[in-house]
Amino acid sequence: MRGRMRGVAAVLVAGALLAGCGLASGSPMTDDVEPGSIGQGKPLKGADLTVTSKEFTEQLILGAITGIAFQAAGANVLDRTGIQGSIGAREAVRNGDADAMYEYTGTAWITHQGNAEPIPDPQEQWQAVRDADLKNGLTWLPPAELNNTYALATNPANLKKYGTRTLSDVAELSKKDPDAVTLCVEGEFASREDGLPGMQKAYGMNIPSSNITKMDTGIIYTQIAKGTCTFGEVFTTDGRIKAMNLTVMEDDKHFFPNYNAAPSINTRTLEQYPAIAGILDPITKKLNNTVAQELNAKVDVEGQDPHLVALEWMVQEGFVKEG
Repeated sequence: MRGRMRGVAAVLVAGALLAGCGLASGSPMTDDVEPGSIGQGKPLKGADLTVTSKEFTEQLILGAITGIAFQAAGANVLDRTGIQGSIGAREAVRNGDADAMYEYTGTAWITHQGNAEPIPDPQEQWQAVRDADLKNGLTWLPPAELNNTYALATNPANLKKYGTRTLSDVAELSKKDPDAVTLCVEGEFASREDGLPGMQKAYGMNIPSSNITKMDTGIIYTQIAKGTCTFGEVFTTDGRIKAMNLTVMEDDKHFFPNYNAAPSINTRTLEQYPAIAGILDPITKKLNNTVAQELNAKVDVEGQDPHLVALEWMVQEGFVKEG
């Protein structure tokens, strides 16, 4: 779902994904917006820019935010958000079919750039990704605090019963009371080295396979809330964490990779329109996990439209004004 497939297959399937990712289509963004705290003087007036994103909720919101910002700064924006998978959206920006997207540092480092070991420090991870992608025709702007990474979460009853707050606490509980630790996870997470096997190794857990249930992502949240499993795999920016009153276990050994969102811009586009950096930077600085959870929940829990959620937030924060 988050594009966290290994980079080995990336080059092999990129062409096929691009052929079917819908880049021949797209529709103009027609928001009636004017500059607020960003886009003053309309430095992108006359520019024709295309924004893209992957297909899941958070990406659709971030893609809309990018397009709304560009419109306020005077650009004509083509909306090509919602491309399935990570590779198609990235390739679109790289080859110039699109101009900008928000991508995740961990996805770039592991999936696109083919590294096996994440860099624990978020800023160093971003810098390494940025440096590596310059030769690929992509320029990464500074990252957000928003870190859409893996975690384990539990419901209020199990939190009260077991008192776990960190993954080290979960590991200790699994040794002291093996039956207490049951997990709901995705099939992919269950087999990935940056998922369950690696986490168990890093924290010294030994959870028997009989205590692990594999299921689709969406079901996991409801099963944690019901208490079907003591802990479940979640993504840290998912709106259902807050909506279902789940508590995320702190990754106190910093095992999981950092997936900080940052604008990834076609380098030629940025050279032609350097104002893009100043337009997006204040927005990126506002994006953190709390904001992401709230915006994602409006779509995933309340059923609102991702673009309208993005527009409402941009107006609320004063970045743009509705005309």
